[in-house]
Amino acid sequence: MTGPESAMVLAAGLGARMRPLTDAQPKALVEVAGRTLIDRVLDRLVEAGVRKAVVNVHHFADQIEGHLSRRTDLEILFADERAALLDSGGGVRNALPLLGREPIFVANIDSLWTGGTTPPLERMKAAWDPERMDLLLLLTPRGQGIGFEGPRGFFMDEGGRLTHSADEARPAPFANIGFQILKPEILDSEPEGAFSILPVWWRLQETGRLAGVVMDAFWLHVGDPAARDEAEALLSR
Repeated sequence: MTGPESAMVLAAGLGARMRPLTDAQPKALVEVAGRTLIDRVLDRLVEAGVRKAVVNVHHFADQIEGHLSRRTDLEILFADERAALLDSGGGVRNALPLLGREPIFVANIDSLWTGGTTPPLERMKAAWDPERMDLLLLLTPRGQGIGFEGPRGFFMDEGGRLTHSADEARPAPFANIGFQILKPEILDSEPEGAFSILPVWWRLQETGRLAGVVMDAFWLHVGDPAARDEAEALLSR
């Protein structure tokens, strides 16, 4: 299946929950089973046909830039956020001049997976329908991973359209794992500077243009040192 050939990789965070592993390095360079988080994510994107990745940098930015200069399997550009963090929405909007106008993958660096019958990004490519959706989230079922915390998540109808829920009495069956396909134009009306992408999701939800696809792999949310150790044990089997 064809799909986006460009990706935004969100690597500018402070990694506060990952301390002390991030006291002297960025979260992106924390290793799991002998490979850094950002390299594992870039590996999956390359397998899915991505040829260009834009990586935003802030915390220990020089380390990330130096490390990624060694990769030759795709073009890597950097969106510099050294002056100020721009959050999940502002970071992508700031990078749009480097990303172009075609649909893009957006990837968090702390989501890995193992197992499954179909590569998750191939599921995304197969599900992506720009006529029916403006943004597609990769989801995991509750209980099929480490890191699904609390009731927050999504309900999905038969057409793949999503509705977010934080109702503690009715926990949502699916969690967003941190990978998206989106149309860059959905951010054109947003202000420059820092902002979360979540209000964009809610706006698209109201118009039925927010969709999801469920992976069958086992999700590894590497958000803190304990989760990193658990993920390493699973990936080292």
